[in-house]
Amino acid sequence: MDDSSRLVAAEGLRVCLSTAPPHRAADIAHTLVDEGLAACVNLIPGVRSIFRWQGAVQDDPESLLVIKAPQEGLEALAARLEALHPYEVPELLVLRPEQALPAYLAWAIAPEA
Repeated sequence: MDDSSRLVAAEGLRVCLSTAPPHRAADIAHTLVDEGLAACVNLIPGVRSIFRWQGAVQDDPESLLVIKAPQEGLEALAARLEALHPYEVPELLVLRPEQALPAYLAWAIAPEA
């Protein structure tokens, strides 16, 4: 294995999770990437969410957005997600990956303009 393929600490990279109605998820993802707030957003269709909202149990189809973004821009990403999202309380969970391939880490933290 050469040096470029070893895993390194994924400092500065965050993986964010959010759900959205299937008909809105792609628009949200495109905007986050187009505006440079995320390097990449994976859309996972067919998620079924069961949750309590305003005293009633809901059972709704959603898409899961897996957002890879630099730590440095998370506040801007969160504000933009709230502005774009149709939900009164959009989900945004921020996870810290432990390791990544060096080339992927460099790209995800500073994606091409």
